[in-house]
Amino acid sequence: MSNSKQFDQYLSESGPAALVVREQLIPVEGADGVLFPSTFAAGDGFPGGYNIDGDPNGENIALIDSVGSQANRIEPLFAEPTYAHLVPQITIKAGEKSISLLQAGHRAGDAIVRCSALKDDLQAAFKKLLDGDATPLAKIAPTSLVFGVWDSRDTQAKSPRLIASTIRAYNVRKLTRSAQYVPAFDYVGSKLLDEPADKATKDSYAERGFVHVPATGSHGGVIAKGGIRRDATLGLAALNLIAAGADKEATQVLRRYLLGLALVAFTKLPSGYLRQGTILVLDPDQKRKFDEVFPNGKRQPATITHEQALEFATAAAKAFGVGASRTVEFDTERAKKDLTPEKDAKTAKKPRK
Repeated sequence: MSNSKQFDQYLSESGPAALVVREQLIPVEGADGVLFPSTFAAGDGFPGGYNIDGDPNGENIALIDSVGSQANRIEPLFAEPTYAHLVPQITIKAGEKSISLLQAGHRAGDAIVRCSALKDDLQAAFKKLLDGDATPLAKIAPTSLVFGVWDSRDTQAKSPRLIASTIRAYNVRKLTRSAQYVPAFDYVGSKLLDEPADKATKDSYAERGFVHVPATGSHGGVIAKGGIRRDATLGLAALNLIAAGADKEATQVLRRYLLGLALVAFTKLPSGYLRQGTILVLDPDQKRKFDEVFPNGKRQPATITHEQALEFATAAAKAFGVGASRTVEFDTERAKKDLTPEKDAKTAKKPRK
């Protein structure tokens, strides 16, 4: 049976600076299978599409899943029945839809919670964070302290990610693909629809599926000739900067709680599904590395299992006292007021004629 002090060596000044995982991955089709990296919009000189650094068909690195995307995939774990007791379950009702705080892209700093009945409590929690006390935020949104948060639209309070995970592919060969949409019936040839008289009409026919539509040279994925790797880090050095004000005992209890959450997330084997055409699994021919890394560079194997992490997290959560779960409404009036400062700022910057 675990206790809340079981992993205090990770919270010691003489303990590791981080836990590090390196996993070699392969597509489910095999090591030479095609996978689809993330695509990004154009901007700042980037043409858009896949993020591939280096020669597109030589020595290069392709970003398969970013650190932000990985965090957003892992965090909802704490809404599952096995783990839900570890964190408060906060739900925001927006119209007919209900959204968990664990699914909000910017966590406690997201607009959907900032413009709800949680606004005042979160604002007070962020202000306490700025003063060096993370306890109020941990009572409302503890995973924001695990996966990182920035209250960029209000107090500017910021807490770094404790867990960072990224998937990259090496020396990839970029592919393209083409397709042809064939309508079920020749609507124009059969005189059911008029011949399109202009480009706008033709585009409308194509958009609604009434004519043939070719698609050529679009993104066709990549083949990773140099392998695929997931690198994940649990920053214990960053965790040990989080405090509950000047109270050393309360700080230790808080850190144990956050450590428990982080260890649960870190030791859980992530889902292999990333997106259509990309399901990645562990390479059975490559050994998974899980190390404790110390400030002096020393490395030693980490032995903690997911089951041990869950037991410890449960004990640490009980000692800390998990915050209350609640459901709150999105407030349209708060959202309108939230927009006002931005509008006023733009007006103030407008030069006089």
